[in-house]
Amino acid sequence: MPITDDAGLDRLLDAETIAVVGCSTTPGKAAHDVPAYLQKQGYRIVPVNPFAEEVLGEPAYDALGDVEEEVDLVDVFRPSEEVPEIVDAVRERHAERGDAGAVWLQLGISHDEAAAAAEADGIDVVQDHCLKVEHGRLRG
Repeated sequence: MPITDDAGLDRLLDAETIAVVGCSTTPGKAAHDVPAYLQKQGYRIVPVNPFAEEVLGEPAYDALGDVEEEVDLVDVFRPSEEVPEIVDAVRERHAERGDAGAVWLQLGISHDEAAAAAEADGIDVVQDHCLKVEHGRLRG
């Protein structure tokens, strides 16, 4: 089952490096403002956006598999119908590199089947929750 309790959510906030799939270059969009907030809170943000060279002063990667540094948490700002493909990339990365141990699907984004597959591989999953809101509520 996806994580919904405060203790589980807070545990995921111990992440240091967050890959943001769908990170936007446009201020005012949640996919830009949430990672910017997290960056200001001390998290290392790794943007994954094939249409940008840089976001928030960090080099952007075309795909999660291209990210060289270790990733603790994958934050997803893509439509629910794209979640299975993204979660497959997380599962592959987790199996090959041992990192990317958690996937956080932002507010309004969920996919129960993909979440179950990730959990079967030992990956924590949060669905339909805003990382910024939960950080502010639990650690603000």
